[in-house]
Amino acid sequence: MATATAPSRTHRRAPASARPRPAHFLLLIATVAVLNVVGIVMVLSASSVLSITTYGSAWYFFERQLIWTVLGALAFGVTMRIDYRRWREWTQPLLFVAAGMLVLVLVPHFGIYVAGSRRWLGVGSWRFQPTELAKLALVLFAADLLTRREHDMHDWRATLRPVLVAVVVLGGLIFLEPDLDSAVLLGVIAGAILLVAGARVRHLASVSALGMGAFLVLALSASYRRARLLTFLHPSAAAANGGYQLVQSLIALGSGGVSGVGLGAGRAKWLFLPNAHTDFIFAVIGEELGLIGTLAVLGLFAAFAVLGVRAARRAPDRFGMLLATGITVWVVAQAAVNIGGVVGLLPVSGVPLPFVSFGGSALVFTMLATGILTNVARQGR
Repeated sequence: MATATAPSRTHRRAPASARPRPAHFLLLIATVAVLNVVGIVMVLSASSVLSITTYGSAWYFFERQLIWTVLGALAFGVTMRIDYRRWREWTQPLLFVAAGMLVLVLVPHFGIYVAGSRRWLGVGSWRFQPTELAKLALVLFAADLLTRREHDMHDWRATLRPVLVAVVVLGGLIFLEPDLDSAVLLGVIAGAILLVAGARVRHLASVSALGMGAFLVLALSASYRRARLLTFLHPSAAAANGGYQLVQSLIALGSGGVSGVGLGAGRAKWLFLPNAHTDFIFAVIGEELGLIGTLAVLGLFAAFAVLGVRAARRAPDRFGMLLATGITVWVVAQAAVNIGGVVGLLPVSGVPLPFVSFGGSALVFTMLATGILTNVARQGR
């Protein structure tokens, strides 16, 4: 007679590292990698003239971007391997650290003052922008809070109010730098997380209306912000003043045609277009790589959005879903604001194009956050 045997070990749940990796996990890594390659190449092209005239070498900005890209890749690799749930232990400390740094950056002799703004901490040319940490801290805080209070979503005091307080405090400090664009972006990120978490639409609509009113008041309260808000409607009427940068951006985009003038052959970067390698790098892409190049970049961000949404929908738990939502909206909304300003659909902003624009802390923290998003995708269904 056959004897009973113990249940086979093969039926046990395999560890996460041994499970088949979801397709969107690998596609997300590939999308981020391609965007970084595009950024390195275009920073070299867009910054070469300014680099020569300022530092005597065409490689200055490229070399720095390469260093930041390596650091960003390391941050991405580390956070991709850390279970995203472990970040819940650090939500409140990170929030307080971010707020403290935002206060410190406003203190003379601590915050670095450049071009009318005090947004950086650091020494010499090595600078850190606390605003980037604030974005990550807000996403983690909102995702953790709304996960713990899942059954209290009907009570705006328990859910909407604490998130709103965090946005007002962090956004208010960022506005004082001044950086209204990043402050607004914080509100957009928080609103998306609240909406997906199940906050009542009428509550969100009321807060959004108040937020839009506050934005208009703040945007019109300073002459330079008022000019930036109004000149995008008729940039050619102020081509020698407030509309100069946008006019030059549109000239560069129009000059590229369908296939572009060729990589490295653009004219806008010859000091005609200010911030060609930072906020307006998309215009250089349009000039040198044409409509094909711009559509390719837009396609990459569209792919990032789709993959991020898929990671959120297939996340193992509510915290992962909200975390993936916040990071996806962060990257995609920032890209939309940047590109919208470059093509004249939105007022010109000071936010960089994620993964592509020249920058240090912005690139590293975006890569760090994307690594967390990738970990959610890796553990999803």
